[in-house]
Amino acid sequence: MPEQGHILGIEGTAWNLSAALFGDDDVISLYSSPYQPPSGGIHPREAAQHHASKMKEVVSAVIGDPSAIRAVAFSQGPGLGPCLRTVGTAARALALALDVPLVGVNHCVAHVEVGRWACGCDDPITLYASGANTQVLGFLGKRYRIFGETLDIGIGNGLDKFARSKGMTHPGGPQIEALARTGDPIDLPYTVKGMDLAFSGLISAASSSPAALPDVCAGLQETAFAMCVEVTERALAHSGKDEVLLVGGVGANGRLQEMLATMCEERGASFYVPPRKYIGDNGAMIAYTGKIMLEAGATLAIGDSAVNAGYRSDEVEVTWRTGDGHAAFVRADAMADAGARGAEALVTRRGPDVVKRRLSKGYRTPRLDARLIAERTRAEARLIAAARKAGVATPVIRDVTHDSIVMEYIEGAMLKRVLSPPGVERAGEMVGRMHAAGIIHGDLTTSNIIMRGEVPVFIDFGLSFVSRETEARGVDVHVFFQTLESTTRDYERLSRAFRDGYAAATDDADEVFERVEEIRMRGRYL
Repeated sequence: MPEQGHILGIEGTAWNLSAALFGDDDVISLYSSPYQPPSGGIHPREAAQHHASKMKEVVSAVIGDPSAIRAVAFSQGPGLGPCLRTVGTAARALALALDVPLVGVNHCVAHVEVGRWACGCDDPITLYASGANTQVLGFLGKRYRIFGETLDIGIGNGLDKFARSKGMTHPGGPQIEALARTGDPIDLPYTVKGMDLAFSGLISAASSSPAALPDVCAGLQETAFAMCVEVTERALAHSGKDEVLLVGGVGANGRLQEMLATMCEERGASFYVPPRKYIGDNGAMIAYTGKIMLEAGATLAIGDSAVNAGYRSDEVEVTWRTGDGHAAFVRADAMADAGARGAEALVTRRGPDVVKRRLSKGYRTPRLDARLIAERTRAEARLIAAARKAGVATPVIRDVTHDSIVMEYIEGAMLKRVLSPPGVERAGEMVGRMHAAGIIHGDLTTSNIIMRGEVPVFIDFGLSFVSRETEARGVDVHVFFQTLESTTRDYERLSRAFRDGYAAATDDADEVFERVEEIRMRGRYL
């Protein structure tokens, strides 16, 4: 294999077939041929037929001198199966014909890596917002961990679904953005579950709204994007990182960029968004990621190059980056010791008590902001008291206003700082007690449990609600497992401890854990 040369990258996970050539330090050529359905959404088989018919044209447009190519990289997944297989077949044929190595690239990871390269950022929390994917990612333990994601439909597919209901052509996002500029946003359902979110109810409500179309589009954008920015901010606060990167096709939306920039400015973080040609699906992100993977020795044998439609970003061992991302979590711990600010509220000490005041968010519309602050403050006070009655340790509440709660100060360390099987098992038992009493915490992360000696004390009930449904309990536990997995190297042992504790406190633990696995599988390519 030559030391110098170009990397050919082929992307075709969904609607856009694209190829690029990456040299030593820059993109040499990039060419795309998007599939445009005559009506409705993307049909996987028709998109794959488009890719097959255009493959020669697209690759020929960028390939230049074949003898200068030192590897072929392709999008191995996630994506639409027929499209992935078409691209995989072409990549294998080219690698064999050119007698060069083959590199299988995770599509989601490629978005992050080309963003880091194009923007010059180092260790960001990444909001990946595309047609089929909505994820918040961060680097830890040599992998891109998923801090939060959609539990149902990807934001781009949701916007396209709404657009089709209003007679718009594909893609619907740019048309919604244009209409929203002249609209007065209406109130729509807002669904954030810890660091996860759900769009189905929002899309259904927007599609059936009788309000003027510009007003509905404005409400849809403001609500959906505020949800995305909120979960990004939660991950930023939890991880201690100080950079935010926006990638994915929906990231081209100017209003989403503006909202993220506002959030980052309020938190003192740096915000990055790649040039438009790199923000959506493109061959350059595959070629560049293929280059750095090749240099780290991450190549594939032809026999191991099957595509994977459900390929998770956290399945990829990131061998090409130095460090493991743990230093940011040390910074997060230091900030926690200083007291001041979480993702949602300012907490200040007042003698034996603390005052938790929810902060206004500049990225949200004033009406939505006021609604969420009031709703969450009331719910938190009510359900902290209910959890105490169920035998769960919580702070004692002294006073409540429209945006603040005065409560007992809890001396101790966040669970994420003192993770051990006994502590996690006790936390699992307390979650089981809450669920048995019909209380869903809603933000069940290791930052929201304080170990007071051997007793787990639960805080931050701002997203809590009352439900006895298996789905709600499953989502609650899924949020905890997802946070645990994204922040520890000992996930298997700790998750087993949580399961043991939970099962000791409730009779239907098996049913809940089965639902947790179903929810986890939904997070794969949708």
